[in-house]
Amino acid sequence: MRKGTKLYSVRTGTCPRCQEDKIFVFCNPYDLGNFMKMHERCGHCGFKYELETGFFYGSMYVNYALAIAVSVAVLVITKLFYPLEVTPYLIVNGIALLLLSPVIYRLGRIIWLNIFVKYDPKVGIKQESDAHPAPEE
Repeated sequence: MRKGTKLYSVRTGTCPRCQEDKIFVFCNPYDLGNFMKMHERCGHCGFKYELETGFFYGSMYVNYALAIAVSVAVLVITKLFYPLEVTPYLIVNGIALLLLSPVIYRLGRIIWLNIFVKYDPKVGIKQESDAHPAPEE
């Protein structure tokens, strides 16, 4: 996977515009007190993640699709390896969704953001003059 693709940004959880800085403040999605905390802006390029008020409400559609994908995967795995009745499957599916909900939440937001924001290679490369400003005299 190479830098500059949307898949790279989704996999690494980085800014979709420069793909340098992390979107979420804490890397561990299972730090339940902090798994939802996002940076307001990219520390590298200054891109504001919430494009407009309520922008991330749309990520609920992506979250829903991811949850359905997890449910189908659990169904296929349980039917292939452990032919369960409906009630045990629902219990297993509920546990899987509960355990994966922080990951699904983050992936939904990252994918939603990547749908609307394009990678800009010019922003990804900081100028030497920006990185090391000339000393004032």
